[in-house]
Amino acid sequence: MAFQQPPPRLGNQYEDDRVLQSYLQRALPAEVLAEVEDELHALGALAGGPLYEAQLADRRNEPTLTQWDAWGERIDRVEVTPLWEEAARLAARHGLVAAAYEQKYGVHSRLHQFALVYLFTPSTDLYSCPLAMTDGAARTLLASGNGALILDALPHLTTRQPDHFWTSGQWMTELPGGSDVSHTETVARQDADGTWRLYGRKWFTSAVTAQMALTLARPEVPEGEEDAPEGNAGLALFFVRLRDDAGRLQGIRVHRLKDKLGTRKVPTAELTLDGTPAVPVQGLTDGVRRITPMLNVTRAWNAVTAVALMRRGLALARDYAARRTAFGAPLAQKPLHADTLAGLQATFEGAFHLAFRVAELLGESEADGFDEDAAPPPLLRVLTPLAKLTTARQAVTVASEVLEAFGGAGYVEDTGLPALLRDAQVLPIWEGTTNVLALDVLRALKKAGGLELLKEEVRRCAEAVTEPSLAEAVQRATQALDDAAAWLTGAVLSGPVPVEAGARRFALTLGLAMELALLAHHAQWALDHEQDARPAAAARRLAAEGFPPLDRPPPADAVARATETPPDERSTDVFVPGDGPIAEIRPNPDWGDGAV
Repeated sequence: MAFQQPPPRLGNQYEDDRVLQSYLQRALPAEVLAEVEDELHALGALAGGPLYEAQLADRRNEPTLTQWDAWGERIDRVEVTPLWEEAARLAARHGLVAAAYEQKYGVHSRLHQFALVYLFTPSTDLYSCPLAMTDGAARTLLASGNGALILDALPHLTTRQPDHFWTSGQWMTELPGGSDVSHTETVARQDADGTWRLYGRKWFTSAVTAQMALTLARPEVPEGEEDAPEGNAGLALFFVRLRDDAGRLQGIRVHRLKDKLGTRKVPTAELTLDGTPAVPVQGLTDGVRRITPMLNVTRAWNAVTAVALMRRGLALARDYAARRTAFGAPLAQKPLHADTLAGLQATFEGAFHLAFRVAELLGESEADGFDEDAAPPPLLRVLTPLAKLTTARQAVTVASEVLEAFGGAGYVEDTGLPALLRDAQVLPIWEGTTNVLALDVLRALKKAGGLELLKEEVRRCAEAVTEPSLAEAVQRATQALDDAAAWLTGAVLSGPVPVEAGARRFALTLGLAMELALLAHHAQWALDHEQDARPAAAARRLAAEGFPPLDRPPPADAVARATETPPDERSTDVFVPGDGPIAEIRPNPDWGDGAV
């Protein structure tokens, strides 16, 4: 009989995930884990069985746009794929947004939620995208204190009933500016009856099938009144109901769906707003600041999605290595192949613990309620962009290696494997590119007073470590932070250009150092409580890898461009916190392209 290669298979994605199970054993009280574990087992079985099979069967389907009906009426109807229709129902029933707002488990509610998200996301072709924006919208409305909007929308955003569940869009990106929303051209005009209406073009809108959206626009000031502030300060945040009671779009024209590299199940559209009715969320200024509560939420989703995709790729690659024979033995028994997968596993485990540390901190910050005036705790404010930018780039690297581990099969579309790489590639772009977030890390550190809070987090990890090789790993993380602080001090003394040129390497160094410390901390717990040495092996492997070079000089042309910049456009905001100076690179806050 001719040889037939069996495809990789998935089992129960909770029961087969040592890393998730071990982490939850440590992070959740026993009584909470006992309550949620049945649901985790059920979702794990679904994600590795029927839902994964449905994903493979749905591979060729994509959302469709029908602009006109048979009789010439403009309808702009967007239909999603069967997998996404099922994902919407499952997301509501399992409370993938609701779990965070029910607060059933207090400070542990976000961990419960993100454990579900982690299991659910890889088998649903990134249905996590509309869910992340929905979660972020709920958080933003609560923070706004707008009672009418909270009463109208929040029950829909946080329900477990599929027929009443809403998703939300996040419409920021326009042609003049993606990360720099100060160039937003959409305007808001008020009718005689007091209704605000929006006019403008949105270049990327990922949730055109949603029931609502949050968007930025510049309110027009009536003649004779004081001019509105320029730049970001003059933008307002608006709430939009996409459709009227009859289901018709309200002053919204859908021009096309984007033809993207990946996330092809996400119906990303180009829109024109032509008199779309809208409601100010919180005043008529400072819209960018009003929407910042969304960032901690959506960036946390991005990081958890990154580790979920890494885990899925490794699960498939390991199963295939056990089934694929080459040169007389299964790939899993080949030292080089096993070593390659071990390296990817170490990267994944470090990324996992950083992403879920952010989930822990987010849950702690929300447990006492949603204070509209409260800023996020400093450690959460710094770790969130660090986790997002670090795990996103790692997800792309791991996905690429996973495809290579399958040989030619990894490059063939009907295996379903190439989608892993295509979808991972969006993660460094969604919710702020790597460069945008690297600059955001500098701002966050400035407000927090420097690197001391990260060093304190590493010290917390170090205090729990007794095994010598793990202590050495934490020392590597400590040294990386010291090196980063020394580099930053020297760079700032040389001017703002070297700081900006090195911001990415600086931020990645911080992110990798935190991953190493957090993994070593958990590895010690696993040795003590589970007698499991595998996390320690991953930590040692991660410690042996290097950090980005911090002493690379900036390109000469960047220096030349900086010297040509008019003085009034340069940043001069340099200060000296506890660890040394940090430069505020840009006068205006950057904003990532949230709708891709």
